[in-house]
Amino acid sequence: MTASTTPAPSAAGASSDSAHRTLSVDAVTLAYDERVVVDGLSLDVPTGAISVIVGANACGKSTLLRAMARLITPRTGAVLLDGQAIHTLPTKQVATQVGLLPQTPIAPEGIAVSDLVARGRYPHRGWFGRGSSADDDAIVEDALRATGTLEIADRPVDELSGGQRQRVWIALALAQRTDVLLLDEPTTYLDVSHQIEVLDLLTDLNRTRGTTIVIVLHDLNLAARYADHLFAVRAGALYASGTPAEVVTSDTVRAVFGMESRIIEDPVSRTPLVLPIGRHHAG
Repeated sequence: MTASTTPAPSAAGASSDSAHRTLSVDAVTLAYDERVVVDGLSLDVPTGAISVIVGANACGKSTLLRAMARLITPRTGAVLLDGQAIHTLPTKQVATQVGLLPQTPIAPEGIAVSDLVARGRYPHRGWFGRGSSADDDAIVEDALRATGTLEIADRPVDELSGGQRQRVWIALALAQRTDVLLLDEPTTYLDVSHQIEVLDLLTDLNRTRGTTIVIVLHDLNLAARYADHLFAVRAGALYASGTPAEVVTSDTVRAVFGMESRIIEDPVSRTPLVLPIGRHHAG
């Protein structure tokens, strides 16, 4: 098992609050009825960095992320936000500090892009509070511009392509202005070009605003390319943690994914590149 601490990258324009927001998981056990999915797992999310959680299907990645977003209450242990158990904090406080983009978000039928993105401001004014302010409108416009969705702001979300819709959801997350952003497989159902587009956008967000980002990804090579820090989960437990170079090894790939592989250097990103070895390509 590999363990290390990854220093957070510097981020121009990052606020002092986001630079010091901490998120950790302390001996958490998560279960659905009697089926334990995550068993006594602990980890510290590097502040101001991009962390990616990888692992085989049904290993507990998404369940862990949902607990980090306070959507699932641990059976034992706790998720800690700035050292406090997140499940004991007021809902509105958590919503202004931690954002979640689930794997398959659903927009209300017929809603326009700008109206959906504006919902990212709700935690800051309350669901039944005052209407949007000039500051809110400026933040929404900034989020639309940053995600390249300003030109489609008046279009219904359900008329957009998959890549456009995902950028709109990320715009909503940007408008929420949280210090921590959690994303569950944001590249699912996207073609390769849109996958890269989404991950580049998240990298821009991290580097310019210092947002702490945690992503669940199923593509190990994309994870190695974009992550500052990797968490490899096997059967509900943390198997390895560290930089991509420390985590992405043939031994870890075998243990976590049950697959033989060869690891080479990605000629583009200089990060580990996994070459799977199947029964018909073992030579």
